[in-house]
Amino acid sequence: MKVRQLTRDEARRIAVRAQMLDADRPGDLMTVVDRLTFLQLDPTAVIAPNADLVSWSRIGNAYDPADLRRAVDEERTLFEHRGQESEKEPVIVMVRPMANLGLYRAEMATWPIWTKSREWLAANKGFRKRVLAQLKASGPLQSRDITDSAEVPWQSTGWTHDRNVTQMLELLSSRGEIAVAGRRGKQRIWDVAERIYPAGTVVVPAEEARTIRSEKRLRSLGVARSRIVGEAGIPAEVEGTTGQWRVEPEADATDFEGRTALLSPFDRLVHDRVRALDLFDFDYTLEMYKPAAARRWGYFALPILHNDQLVGKVDAAADRKTSQLLVHAVHQDVRFSRATTAAVNGELKSLAEWLGLEAVRRT
Repeated sequence: MKVRQLTRDEARRIAVRAQMLDADRPGDLMTVVDRLTFLQLDPTAVIAPNADLVSWSRIGNAYDPADLRRAVDEERTLFEHRGQESEKEPVIVMVRPMANLGLYRAEMATWPIWTKSREWLAANKGFRKRVLAQLKASGPLQSRDITDSAEVPWQSTGWTHDRNVTQMLELLSSRGEIAVAGRRGKQRIWDVAERIYPAGTVVVPAEEARTIRSEKRLRSLGVARSRIVGEAGIPAEVEGTTGQWRVEPEADATDFEGRTALLSPFDRLVHDRVRALDLFDFDYTLEMYKPAAARRWGYFALPILHNDQLVGKVDAAADRKTSQLLVHAVHQDVRFSRATTAAVNGELKSLAEWLGLEAVRRT
């Protein structure tokens, strides 16, 4: 197969357009989630929860966070799903389009794949049946309402030690036997899957599903390495980088019109730090887990996209007591022009307005 040749400018523009961060903004939440394939749920809300911040970066101030909860809790157009690459990796909780549920059901049925979890589940057959029976009879329920009758306690050196109900709910959810029915505040409400997932969902065989998911992932990224998207798309080489890439066959950089956007640290445009360096010369690390003295850019610094370049980071926080967006620093990776400075200030003002804050204050 012929290898497509891309300049770095073209690769960046393809990536930005694929993530719906160009001037052609999407009009609604479902359009965003369908293209991105998921929104990561993260409780950190220094400015706003990640799923809302990612959606705002695309839609703008027309985005209402209530749309997300409505889509999950009432309309059932989105569903919560846990992802984990290995037993030592952190669990990522995300929402995905319900229309894609069939692409995950085959793998759900084989969960858990980790030996410790599989053995613990097998040792707690009675506990599993009792949890399912209680949910079927009385659900939806919060975890605190479910009886802990584990035959074998969950052993861990972390916070999950002896959290038997929580662990069972997570495993049964990963298997697709139960599902999140909604939330009360930050607490999930659980129910049996048949009352949440649509009847008649077609289960796509696992290998075929992985292929389709890889194709959707590449469409959301535009250009990516094979370790992320497998053999999806067509091979490509990007000027100034080594090794081969994969590019979405219909991806096009012509007539690109960019804009300025403030991104979540978890945004998929920057999530792959190696890719961000290769394509954008963008060095970034989320520093919330570092001691304050070791931080270069701030606790929850927002990457700044300007047209097809990642040009810096904003160290900011929402102070809801004083109704201010506090801007501690704007770190310029490249020297800002007057137009760039004005555009960044405009985005900060828009962010404050969307958050319902009265002012932007430099600290």
